[in-house]
Amino acid sequence: MVPARDASADVGTPDIQMGERSIATIATLCVGVKIYVFHDNSKEHRWAEILSIQTKKGKPSYYVHYDEFNKRLDEWVSVDRLDLSREVEWPRPEKVTKKTEKNGKASTPRDSTSRAQKRPRRGDSLGPGTPTLGQKAPKKSRNASNAQENDDSLVIQSETVGDVGSPGPEDEEPDLSPTVAAARAAVAKQGNAIQAPDTFSKEHEIEKLRTSGSMTQSAHEISRVRNLSKIQMGKYEVEPWYFSPYPIEYTEEDTVYICEFCLSYFGEARRFERHRGKCTLFHPPGNEIYRDATVSFFEIDGRRQRTWCRNLCLLSKCFLDHKTLYYDVDPFLFYCMTTRDEYGCHLIGYFSKEKESAEGYNVACILTLPQYQRHGYGKLLIAFSYELSKREGKLGSPEKPLSDLGLLSYRAFWQETIVDLLLSVKGETTIDELAGWCAMTTQDVIHTLQNLNMLKYYKGQHVICLTDAILAQKEKQREKQKIKGKRVLDSELLQWKPPVFNAANRTWNW
Repeated sequence: MVPARDASADVGTPDIQMGERSIATIATLCVGVKIYVFHDNSKEHRWAEILSIQTKKGKPSYYVHYDEFNKRLDEWVSVDRLDLSREVEWPRPEKVTKKTEKNGKASTPRDSTSRAQKRPRRGDSLGPGTPTLGQKAPKKSRNASNAQENDDSLVIQSETVGDVGSPGPEDEEPDLSPTVAAARAAVAKQGNAIQAPDTFSKEHEIEKLRTSGSMTQSAHEISRVRNLSKIQMGKYEVEPWYFSPYPIEYTEEDTVYICEFCLSYFGEARRFERHRGKCTLFHPPGNEIYRDATVSFFEIDGRRQRTWCRNLCLLSKCFLDHKTLYYDVDPFLFYCMTTRDEYGCHLIGYFSKEKESAEGYNVACILTLPQYQRHGYGKLLIAFSYELSKREGKLGSPEKPLSDLGLLSYRAFWQETIVDLLLSVKGETTIDELAGWCAMTTQDVIHTLQNLNMLKYYKGQHVICLTDAILAQKEKQREKQKIKGKRVLDSELLQWKPPVFNAANRTWNW
């Protein structure tokens, strides 16, 4: 039986030694405590960590992360699901380390401050921004893409490389937009805000994005608590997986309504219905470059359709864990896949790519919406990105680093493409020829062959060998495709030429 909260328990509560295990009460539970929580799917108690505590309708609720479970399974639980009859683990205190100088004396805070200020700072630390309808984007911002897609469950975390304009005088402090402040307030309200380091600056963050990829570089930009409860998009109700920096007033709504055509968001059903009666958009605001019997692809320029692309980034952040979201979508092209019916073109998924990629990447961020996953659309998105690379006459590759699920999804596509090609080729071939036919980089071809154990050393040279296991797996895949079918692209239906941009259109809009 779960003990009831006693107000007298707050008075005279004995001091708890952090990092130890002991019996807890409702009054002593705090953020960071690890406790056994009843898990609905497995029907048993699981070890979990409390990430946030809120009081809803006079009753405490706890946001927990289950140990060894994916973050998307984090959830709010009530008191009756906590097992207070077993010992809990209290959070360990952070160790304070003191830096010592060569003479053995500890450095003073004043010395540390002076050393940290030797490099001029061009701006304060920036958290994830939150665009609102009709709002003009801040001048000093940047959109770094990071990708995830699950086809399947496809997850791609990507790098953004681009020319950075002059941020302005070093002694000028940038003005933080009200939406950025609102996003920070949302994190702080949930008791989960992490303080940014004193040496963190906008210039330092941009340099990391240019050199280390656009996976989140600063821990304070990631919120561990999901802020939206439910999203209604078209005829589907979807539960978000991760935090997305929507305005703080939407985090208090039970359902956020999103227009599936213009991607505008509303907190009330009546407002959403009024919008649907006035909305005149029935497809993504771009050029339709591909259409077959089932799907269409639209090309959208982030510079021309900023509001729509920013709303798309907000929506995708609900399902991407490590996506760093900035406002500037100008340097990117968005390729959206839709399905058609009598009501319009409904968004299935998308991928973005840089207008000018220094590394030759053909994908920056890729996502299939959860309601359309497990239907082969993720592989169709990947195939379309390589089809564009073939038209450009280039070898393409997704931006690195790839997440674990993204690596598995791309490996599956690479394996299927390379094995089909080897089975159709008569005679000898080389890795460079395979890369040219598939529009894949030689590194990706070698990585796939090594992962499948298809590279053998024979008579002083490496040869490509189709193993019995690969052939058996291919035969099993063919039998499965006969039953379920396979989604393929018809390259003759692609009406597209590589766009050409001047310097102003492909650089960051500072």
